[in-house]
Amino acid sequence: MKKVNVIILAKVLLIVSLISCDKLDDFIGGGGGNPHPQKPLIIAHRGAQSILPEHTLEAYAKGIELGADFIEPDLVMTKDGVLIARHEPFISGTTNVADLPEFANLKTTKNLDGKEVTDWFVSDFTLEQIKKLRARQPRADRSDQFDDLYQIPTFKEIIDLAKSRKTTKGKRVGIYPEIKHPYFHDQLGLPMEDVLLKALEVAKLNSKHAPVFVQCFEVAPLQYINSKSSVKLVQLISTYNVNADGTLDFNVPAGDFISYAAPFDFYIAGDTRTYAYFTTEEGMRFAATYADGIGPWKPFIIPFTRDTNDNITVLPATNFVDLAHKYNLLVHPYTFRNEDEKWSGGHPEFEYHLFFDAGVDGVFTDYTDEAVNALLTWKP
Repeated sequence: MKKVNVIILAKVLLIVSLISCDKLDDFIGGGGGNPHPQKPLIIAHRGAQSILPEHTLEAYAKGIELGADFIEPDLVMTKDGVLIARHEPFISGTTNVADLPEFANLKTTKNLDGKEVTDWFVSDFTLEQIKKLRARQPRADRSDQFDDLYQIPTFKEIIDLAKSRKTTKGKRVGIYPEIKHPYFHDQLGLPMEDVLLKALEVAKLNSKHAPVFVQCFEVAPLQYINSKSSVKLVQLISTYNVNADGTLDFNVPAGDFISYAAPFDFYIAGDTRTYAYFTTEEGMRFAATYADGIGPWKPFIIPFTRDTNDNITVLPATNFVDLAHKYNLLVHPYTFRNEDEKWSGGHPEFEYHLFFDAGVDGVFTDYTDEAVNALLTWKP
């Protein structure tokens, strides 16, 4: 078997080397149609989020320094049509906006994916106003010593940062943007997909071989981008909860975010399919018509049970990865956090190895250094 793999890899290297060195790096890293990279990619989830406030240039730079292959910006859009990096369209939890009297009148209530949210929304701010804000650590269990120091970056600034650096392996830094709630933005007259495509085109990153994955929980935006560009795409999937017996719960209570359990564009169109659809043969085949990969929450791959005393038992891996690979879909699960001990029992390295052994092609992590170290100690 090892001899066969060597021969196949040699052929791949020969073919791709005729294209370009940059494309070779991307091909081995999971791009260019290769469904099984040599080793799983390390994706710095919102940057080095465990150390610095998320979605700042400083956090992305730290993620690169710690060994990430890709940095992951979540993208939302300003009133004047600029893509910026925030985890959600509302920003009180990740910025100092509530402390600035000049923006008090911009607090409002909007319906976001079926839930009424009262907050400050990026779509009511111009870029000039956004640049007056400073980022904060949203988690109470992480250090806030860097709060109010860093600006909110634009997507262009993130691209420029990535282009100015190399990974610790000497390769191009990959960018893994998520377009957040595109239906919500489109209804406000803010076409995220077109602005994203233009940004990638200007940066010469709108090809299959570019070190870029574009991800989304909705389906139609990915299908649209696929019709306009060959950039790599990833369908994200989620679930509302995990039942005590380990099964996934797709029943969202009234008034909560429908997008926890189903693509919101499906719901709006009257399509009753939940994200459970994407765990089936039919669903994987469907995703492969427009996407290059699928990004599941971890329990889709390795489920767990919980007893009445809240004790966790990790179950064997499902067939999710094998089924995805059958349709040449990469699998990049989220999110690996030291604070989440369901799979690790307090030993993060064990958790990474568990998922590496299950065959994943990359991991979204808040702790880039932990993931890099786990990859070094993993014995395939």
